[in-house]
Amino acid sequence: MSKLTGKVAVVTGASKGIGAAIARSLAAEGASVVVNYASSKTGADAVVSAISAAGGKAVSVAGDVSRAADAQGIIEAAIETYGRLDILVNNSGVYEFSPIDTITEEHFHKHFNVNVLGLLLVTQAAVKHLVEGASIINIGSVVTRITPPGSAVYTGTKGAVDAITGVLARELGPKKIRVNTVNPGMIETEGTHSAGFMGSDFETWAISQTPLGRIGKPDDIASIVTFLASDDARWLTGEQLLAGGGTR
Repeated sequence: MSKLTGKVAVVTGASKGIGAAIARSLAAEGASVVVNYASSKTGADAVVSAISAAGGKAVSVAGDVSRAADAQGIIEAAIETYGRLDILVNNSGVYEFSPIDTITEEHFHKHFNVNVLGLLLVTQAAVKHLVEGASIINIGSVVTRITPPGSAVYTGTKGAVDAITGVLARELGPKKIRVNTVNPGMIETEGTHSAGFMGSDFETWAISQTPLGRIGKPDDIASIVTFLASDDARWLTGEQLLAGGGTR
């Protein structure tokens, strides 16, 4: 029997990149997966199709995590479709680097609304349904350790994610709900390509700071998340797992 047979997972921001890889990995281990997307229905449906073709179960659900009604709707879709909730992966996120002299209110709120408020709203909606032994996995970033120039707002959001993880691990521990963070290093995704990171001096620098000598792949993160979602990680909560090939 697979590690997650009979369990139900919600993965936010799962239409591409790390989120898509996480959804596929959880499904491969037997979980029924809600594949959330904000705008790319085509991408989310492709993830669902891939999971179904491999013999798994998944549905795509639209929702902007930064809106309370949408966050509630994402969780309700899981309950209506599968009848329970065991795993929540808060993966939705945005990132744009901007030096201090160009930061605007719009830039700040765009990042904090999705990366921090969205995590809180979806978790708030999920908590009343999560069963004993459930696992919440938040996707942070190694930027909180390496603090690259121009990333004050983005790094600030991921520092908040680390702190919130610690608080919720204590708050939800009595309910036997585990809460952990995975902090990836630079990962090759559609997002890092469109942001111009791949093939740039920043990529060269990132590789130079990585003892394993390469940029990560989405599956590198997905396997760690799947471990945290399983009973193999039953004694882990409140942890920040750096997943950057040794970058720190």
